[in-house]
Amino acid sequence: MKRQSEEGAGKALGETVGDEIRRLLVDGELVPGQRLSESALGERLGVSRNTLREAFRSLAHEGLVTHRPHRGVFVTTPSLASLIDIYRLRRFIECRALRDAWPGHPAVRRMREAVDQARASREREDWGAVGTHNMAFHAAIVALADSERLDTFYRQLSAELRLAFSGVADPQWLHAPYVEMNQRVLTIFEAGDVDAAATLLEQYLSQSERTVLAAYARDGGPDA
Repeated sequence: MKRQSEEGAGKALGETVGDEIRRLLVDGELVPGQRLSESALGERLGVSRNTLREAFRSLAHEGLVTHRPHRGVFVTTPSLASLIDIYRLRRFIECRALRDAWPGHPAVRRMREAVDQARASREREDWGAVGTHNMAFHAAIVALADSERLDTFYRQLSAELRLAFSGVADPQWLHAPYVEMNQRVLTIFEAGDVDAAATLLEQYLSQSERTVLAAYARDGGPDA
């Protein structure tokens, strides 16, 4: 019984560490193709190598890291096929969440904060931070659905998406246009026209997909 308890605690800690690594991916602190040093990452997160390996197993199952025999663990480089699938899922999840939501939902405050923070980062020309806040805006849209499972799944999608963004050579070109697009979606939604907001969001995500795929083709990204 004690051994089972210890194993359960170890697995739970591994899941917590996995969540932290996903956050690092979403924040752009880990990039595609980067080798993850067990010693350096374990020291940074304050966990043992065994706990880190437990987290790596889970992240590998999600396609966020790749084990290479005799070489170590590397951050996965997304393919064009995975990008297309991610955007298909984003349109399905985000547009439905927005269309079915109440404009007075508490997550709307998170949407506003994300727009304000993206604007402040734009003024500093910190395009990586702009991308992070833009992604926070979309995570807040998903939170409108009041589903913990959906929030968890979307965090995985966000991590994969940020890996794709990391492969684009010009982050300003990639992130800057969407700050005001986020504001337009928010303004229409708060005015109570949820259908119009969802329609605009769907068009926005289709434009974003074309932009990212074009950048991959131009910059020589995976499968380009």
